[in-house]
Amino acid sequence: MIQPIIIAGGSGSRLWPLSRNQHPKQFLSLINDNSLLQNTIIRLDDVPHAPPIIVCNQEHRFLVAEQLREKCIETGGIILEPSGKNTAPAVALSAFYAMNKLLHSDEDPILLVLAADHVIKNVDSFISAINIALPLAEKGRLVTFGVMPTHPEIGYGYIQAGDTITDNAFEIAEFKEKPTFEKAQEYIADKRYLWNSGMFMFRASTYLEELKKYRNDIHDFCHEAMSFGRTDLDFMRVDPELFSQCPSESIDYAVMEKTDKGVVVSLDAGWSDVGSWSSLWEINDKDSNNNVLHGDVISHSSENCYILAESALVTTIGVKDIIVVQTKDAVLIADRLSCQGVKDVVEELKVTGRQEHHVHREVYRPWGKCDSIDTGTRYQVKHITVKPGEGLSLQMHYHRAEHWIIVSGTAKVTINDQIKFVGENESIFIPLGAKHCLENPGKIPLDLIEVRSGAYLGEDDIVRFADRYGRI
Repeated sequence: MIQPIIIAGGSGSRLWPLSRNQHPKQFLSLINDNSLLQNTIIRLDDVPHAPPIIVCNQEHRFLVAEQLREKCIETGGIILEPSGKNTAPAVALSAFYAMNKLLHSDEDPILLVLAADHVIKNVDSFISAINIALPLAEKGRLVTFGVMPTHPEIGYGYIQAGDTITDNAFEIAEFKEKPTFEKAQEYIADKRYLWNSGMFMFRASTYLEELKKYRNDIHDFCHEAMSFGRTDLDFMRVDPELFSQCPSESIDYAVMEKTDKGVVVSLDAGWSDVGSWSSLWEINDKDSNNNVLHGDVISHSSENCYILAESALVTTIGVKDIIVVQTKDAVLIADRLSCQGVKDVVEELKVTGRQEHHVHREVYRPWGKCDSIDTGTRYQVKHITVKPGEGLSLQMHYHRAEHWIIVSGTAKVTINDQIKFVGENESIFIPLGAKHCLENPGKIPLDLIEVRSGAYLGEDDIVRFADRYGRI
């Protein structure tokens, strides 16, 4: 049985302003109604496999759990990384976790390592590649999937295929770093070079043995971090202090470029890592003018554009080869052929202390979501939605009071030791310093407007006394 390992870390900064640290691209619906994470798991439906193990950043744990719940996807566990350490440690944690689950079994699981933010259009070809890789992995080989290149791409590493093992499976002659355009043209003409996809298949024990041989430090830190971790519902919380000492390294550098067990299986399945707005334009369906349009868009005499409107009307006239992305709090306009520079904008946002790289105006929480409608010197207005049966933590604030106006649904409000039920078109005041919580006891979403007032309105002005989601 194949054990999928889905790596769902990363910030996807090249897809800003849609992708941000707290809601990166793997959780966005960029191709269809499913998120990239959901699509990654769903495309395995015709492959016999165990419930997937997900590796993600700790702050994304509820996003992962909710997206799995939406599609009724059973999970084999959600491993929470206290900090991102690249793919070699992430897969090591998964291998230890998978083997520990089978502690009383003789089974040595075959791990299929996939990134949560890739797009694969031809699922049948993808499954065929998995079927070619499986017997090789069963024999103790470390399989990587190399994508048949369609153009001289400088944004990917390359793998030079060596001697043929079976149809579409080759020994690995050499790994190549991201090339210049001229060198990429040479690779394309050579026909032996494949894009390095970052997807793998191998036995858990084989990977751990090779990791211990070549990067004993990563192996041991991950083993200790898992040994002293703790389970919380579907979440596996890795020991943060031990894991912080683990070096950050990719599988390629740590193992694949050193091992003599490596093999590459070629993949021709419409693959993309969706690494930029231009790549997203390439893989989307286009209109008669070669435009990709999403949302409320009116486009006249415009060609070869990607235009996304999240919350407002966007119009274009007589433009070519541009990217326009409108969100509730930011607008990106870029030349389609130069949009790799988005990462420089994100870096400038970080350096100048702005929040637009980190969070959206609308933020998702385990209990629902909130949208910051307006902010002034001493006030902030939010639209809050609480899902049926969910509730906010019991908390208090030192610097702000709050006024809640119920728009729809019924709110169960606790203020100090008093409990009140507040219905539509009613309101309630939360004094500064009062212990309070908000719950939705009903069967429909609870919508309300929250007005904060005070000298300091930051999200860190919160003292939690009890929280059903285990937040501090």
